[in-house]
Amino acid sequence: MSLHFEPITMNRQKDYLKYLSKMTQKTSDYSFVNIRGWAEEYALTWAFTDHLLWIKQAQPEEQLWAPVGDWHLTDWPAVFKDIALPVTFTRIPEKLIAIWKDCLPLSLEIIDERDHWDYIYSTKDLIELRGNRYHKKKNLLNQFVKKYDYQYHTVTPERIDETLAMQEDWCSWRNCESDDTLSSENRAIENVLKSYRAYDNICGGSILVNQLITAYTIGEFFSEDTMLIHFEKGCPMIKGAYQAINQFFLKNEASDTVWVNREQDIGDAGLRKAKLSYHPSFFLKKYRVNVNDTTSI
Repeated sequence: MSLHFEPITMNRQKDYLKYLSKMTQKTSDYSFVNIRGWAEEYALTWAFTDHLLWIKQAQPEEQLWAPVGDWHLTDWPAVFKDIALPVTFTRIPEKLIAIWKDCLPLSLEIIDERDHWDYIYSTKDLIELRGNRYHKKKNLLNQFVKKYDYQYHTVTPERIDETLAMQEDWCSWRNCESDDTLSSENRAIENVLKSYRAYDNICGGSILVNQLITAYTIGEFFSEDTMLIHFEKGCPMIKGAYQAINQFFLKNEASDTVWVNREQDIGDAGLRKAKLSYHPSFFLKKYRVNVNDTTSI
């Protein structure tokens, strides 16, 4: 199999989305906003074939992601006969693991990538915040509503400049320059925001307090029933800002969805604690797979 990898470009967005629509389990990594937004950080490239789209990551190490397309109509033994082994795959969704186990007479080393699991929540739960388990969140939200003169706005292309300004302020507050992870994320956010009007399914919301933007969320309608949250930032000096933007955004932009995918925690202890505090309904698990030989094919 000859794969011609090329840069991930905006002009092939619709082509990519056709392949993505055929995946039976869509995890956050494979949204077009994500792969285009993070392309430079991970040195991502892609290769189109008749039935599958391949994504290769070159930084910090070279590995393949899950092939994008119709997994059930793919002749996997034939595909793997043409792949130079050994090879490492990352971010492989659980359903593809099951398919490979059933049909590949290969030596597969499957490693749980807990840091990359997607957190999935009930949209209704995060909007209503009912019950004792959401008491602290609801209390902070109510404090915000009572204390501040605020306005919620849908993020339109006309509001991108103020959103970029908010992101720049957030990076100053968090001292992004001294943290490689935050610096990388900041570059990805700027990349996405500067191309905001070009994405098909992107959406966003922001909160202004005293006419100054103090929180924003950028999301994506990932499927008919799921809102995918890419970025969520709030001013640390405004108590309840994060609880407010979380609830306001979902209520105004995603009330017709069933699920909210808030992506992974990348192994950050603080981020994991925050995501767990919203009580996920379930996880979309992902794995690293080392393929060592094809001797029994």
